[in-house]
Amino acid sequence: MVARHDLATDPGLQEDLLQARRGTAFFARKLNELSDAELDGGTLLPDWTRRHVVAHVGYNARAIARLLEWAATGVETPMYSSPEARNHEISFGATLSPIALRNLFDHSAVHLSVEWRDLPDENWTHEVRTAQGRTVPASETVWMRTREVWVHAVDLDNGATFNDIPAPVLERLLKDITGAWKTRGTDTGLLINVNDTTGNGAALTFGDTSATNPTIITGPLPAVVEWATGRGTSGVTATGPSAESAVLAAPKWI
Repeated sequence: MVARHDLATDPGLQEDLLQARRGTAFFARKLNELSDAELDGGTLLPDWTRRHVVAHVGYNARAIARLLEWAATGVETPMYSSPEARNHEISFGATLSPIALRNLFDHSAVHLSVEWRDLPDENWTHEVRTAQGRTVPASETVWMRTREVWVHAVDLDNGATFNDIPAPVLERLLKDITGAWKTRGTDTGLLINVNDTTGNGAALTFGDTSATNPTIITGPLPAVVEWATGRGTSGVTATGPSAESAVLAAPKWI
């Protein structure tokens, strides 16, 4: 039997797909480490149990798969019919039995991977619309999923940390977050200095680089992204007029 493989031939897209699938495998490993009883435990997200996180990640795969169907057929297929429908879906998913919840994650992940696999080269540039209303090429769905699985694996709060997330994913995520801040104007006077991003002393700077007396957040890449996503402040320091005695809370991201 002929082996099935991704129809996409662009090397960059192939690498992105690999990173998304690695993130999915990492989330699956952290989920499988949890007992059924531990699914009722808390997470790094307020008011969400592990059940909510697993349900969200499962239904997110289905929603992104709908965008791939849109790109493949040209028939508009939104991620969700409404924000309320999305929230209801997650709440319902959190009530599923442990085996059903695990099956939701497994089956939805396979479905999405197949949709990626079977999308022809020429369809990856077809435009679709995200749940936030952004119009993006179908290729953006790979990053959308990559971000979800890696960060929510940490949110399960059973051992994964931002140090487990590959540096290229962390760097792109930080660019996304600081870009959102800039668009909203919430980064005024805030400068983020990332030191030693790859272990070779490389550094990155984000935020309001024109500020004359900024509040400066400094730390290694995993710690800065953890702070920027609102997941913690360990490993970062704050200096400047707004730092006070504690590390400044990050602006809202999403």
